[in-house]
Parts: sequence; structure tokens; C-alpha cells
Amino acid sequence: MEKIYGTDKAQNGLIQVGRKWIVFYGLYQDPDTGSNYEYRYTFKEKPTLAQVKEVIINQINADIDRKILCGFVWRDMPVWLSAENQFNYKAAYDLAFQTSGANLPVCYKFGTDDEPRYHTFSDLQEFTDFYTKALDYVDSTLKEGWKEKDSIDWSVYEV
Repeated sequence: MEKIYGTDKAQNGLIQVGRKWIVFYGLYQDPDTGSNYEYRYTFKEKPTLAQVKEVIINQINADIDRKILCGFVWRDMPVWLSAENQFNYKAAYDLAFQTSGANLPVCYKFGTDDEPRYHTFSDLQEFTDFYTKALDYVDSTLKEGWKEKDSIDWSVYEV
């Protein structure tokens, strides 16, 4: 789907324009510019409801994945929550918890590639704060996606 900027209201639906069919979905605000946008996808022929659902659900999933990956900020530091990093944080935290912090200190690179910020966890309490907030962020972001998918009125896409 492509982002179309400049709309002030959701125009969810499926319309025919000539021989093409266009799906409109959502209303979002770009956090960087403050501009509103919606998603649009063009089919070359009349889509089935299953095809429309696939396009919209895939976009929501991609948005949620992106938000998990690069939307978490801890102590004013952006944290890249790739699957590999999440696994590494869990492994280190589990070991720290099981050994009452014997494996600490551990150091991680946060921030961005252009502005890296390194943080060393020296005590279990601080590491627990970081890890539980990261888990809460992932959990709440996933729930946000589930809620959005559950609230879609698919009837506006039936023609």
C-alpha cells in the first residue's frame, strides 16, 4: 500500500475508477511532519474480499513490526528491538536474574548508527527496568495492532 497525504477523514472503502479498483484504508498522522495520511492500493481487476483483507492486514502487520523495531525509547535512547536483539536481551536478562547479577555488567549499543549511545547495565534492578519496559512496549504494540484489525468494518470493501 502507498501512503497518500492530505486527507482529514478516513475514506475506507473500495471504489472502481475506470478498469481499476482502489482500496482506501485508515487515517494516521505522520509523527515527523504531523500530516495526516491514509493508505491506498490499486488492483488491476475487481478484488475479492479475501484479497482486500490480505492487503490491509499485511500493511497493519508491517506497521506494527516497524513500530516494534524502531519505536521503543528507554531513557531518551532509541532501542532497536530486532528479533535478534530481543533474544539477546532476554538471554542476558534471564542469566542475570538466575545468577543474581553475576554476569553483569553487560553493555549494549542503543541510539542510532549515526548517533550511537552505549549503556552498561551494572545492577539487576536497572536491567530489570529496561527489560520489563521493552517487553511491555512489544506487548502493548502487538495489542494495538490486534485492536486495529478487530475494529475494521469489512462491509465497506464489499461491492
